[in-house]
Amino acid sequence: MIFITAKFLIKPEHADNWPEISRAFTEATRAEPGCLWYDWSRSLADPNEYVLVEAFRDDDAGAAHVGSAHFKAAQQELPPYLAQTPRIVNAKVDQNDWSELGELAVRD
Repeated sequence: MIFITAKFLIKPEHADNWPEISRAFTEATRAEPGCLWYDWSRSLADPNEYVLVEAFRDDDAGAAHVGSAHFKAAQQELPPYLAQTPRIVNAKVDQNDWSELGELAVRD
């Protein structure tokens, strides 16, 4: 799978509204057949920063995402709300779902 984590620094006046601002893009991406997950979290250290954790089935799914109409629309619509260009880590991972963190296993 393609595993991506990106950090988005949002302009302070838009930070509280980021989930709504990005909602259409988020919902369209989650509906893509090759999207495994697409999840936003807000940083505890910086309330203007959102962290996106996303995964796509394979290269074809990643290419379909980047080539989609909603991705092209987001390229035009979202940057005015950003304080800087998002930072990203993009890697291919030899698995297709989350694994358990055995070192913190919950035992009954």
